[in-house]
Amino acid sequence: MDIDQLVPAPRELPAELTGLREEVREFLAAELAADRWRPGVDSWLSGWDERFSAELGKRGWLGMTVPPEYGGHGRSALDRYVVTEELLAAGAPVAAHWIADRQIAPSLLRFGTEAQRRRYLPGIAAGEIYFGIGMSEPDAGSDLAAVRSRATRVDGGWELTGTKVWTSGAHRAHAFFALVRTSPLDEKHRHAGLSQFIVDLRAPGVTVRPIPLLTGAHHFNEVVFDRVHVPGDMVLGEIGNGWHQVTSELAFERSGPERYLSTFPLLAALLDRAVPAEHARAVGAIVAACWTLRRMSLAVAGALADGAAPEPAAAVVKDLGTRFESDVIELARTVLALPPEPDGTGPPGLLAKAVLHAPGFTLRGGTNEILRGIVARGLGLR
Repeated sequence: MDIDQLVPAPRELPAELTGLREEVREFLAAELAADRWRPGVDSWLSGWDERFSAELGKRGWLGMTVPPEYGGHGRSALDRYVVTEELLAAGAPVAAHWIADRQIAPSLLRFGTEAQRRRYLPGIAAGEIYFGIGMSEPDAGSDLAAVRSRATRVDGGWELTGTKVWTSGAHRAHAFFALVRTSPLDEKHRHAGLSQFIVDLRAPGVTVRPIPLLTGAHHFNEVVFDRVHVPGDMVLGEIGNGWHQVTSELAFERSGPERYLSTFPLLAALLDRAVPAEHARAVGAIVAACWTLRRMSLAVAGALADGAAPEPAAAVVKDLGTRFESDVIELARTVLALPPEPDGTGPPGLLAKAVLHAPGFTLRGGTNEILRGIVARGLGLR
């Protein structure tokens, strides 16, 4: 198998979605005209705005693929893609609902109990319930098989002990999915013995500690469990099936348009300026790369909508997207020929924010080294 075969067949967006795209653009234009927020870089992590999320919920733009019986709208994954693409391209503040809508809702539909779905999905679709993700741990990096947090059976449920890091929004979210060990590590079968739990982030024994960015902004966190009781009905899926569940979930996390649109507001601001002729080729290459990543991301979205779990293809999108985000920053530095201004507006301000957010690009969703290992296994090379 070669790498071209890893990525699903390209998908085209149906022509009838043009109306939906225009509707979203009109809403965003009205929001900007009213100065309710300003375009940002990395807005799906840094732009926490609960009012904005609730507005999207009122318009039916959250929980779009969730069935109506759970408070959703029963629309297609491509409908959702159009809305998501427009929000990210505008640099809109979507962080509050982002993780819940992107991967928690699909995971609940796939692995959750009926009671869990009815408890959480209506609030996710309304933009009123926020989630984080508890995967990474200290000293484990992107190697999820190395997690050491553990859960032990107790009367009425489980008791969790351990630490998670890089948990975006944990200081504001209501709950998160925690990947922990429910059986001792077997070095010959490192992916066995893992399970997922739905953990109330305000439960006794949960401590959330900030991990500030270079900007001083705070959205990453360390979450510590000190004998946290989790009721038995908050097990997600099956005990021991955590690895399969979490890798399915990561396909949603790694392949979406946020993997190439995080720095798009900066690129758009750059293209609004007169580009010096000597940089025209470099700008053209960046635009072509953006279009290629969009095609790949759409292909994975279509495969996910069909019920597939294209983890290697999602890893390709994430790896290439991480490099693209950094390439946009370097191009902006060269073409703008202006120093970034942390307190500035327009391109200099966006450039400053992008530079300060850049160290986190390779952390979220897995480091490039881990992603390339996934691709190598998909190609049969490991």
